[in-house]
Amino acid sequence: MVRRFLLYSLHHDCPVKALFADTMQYRNIRVVALEGDVVTYRLPGRKNPVTSTIDAFLTVSYARGDDGDTLKYAVWDQGNTKG
Repeated sequence: MVRRFLLYSLHHDCPVKALFADTMQYRNIRVVALEGDVVTYRLPGRKNPVTSTIDAFLTVSYARGDDGDTLKYAVWDQGNTKG
């Protein structure tokens, strides 16, 4: 499930809530790249991206306020492409 949420963040450019194994703290991250078991992500307030392995995360879930419904914006996008 961790990989699926990381892919969700990567494909939809949205933050996800991750529990880090070393600090046992939740942080919101935004995934920039995912290649094999190596994840590159951005943390709020930092300019440079951080790279680590998937094993650095115990769990990943939706960020606060995100319900994971990516189809609700499809009609809005289609409406903006007309005329």
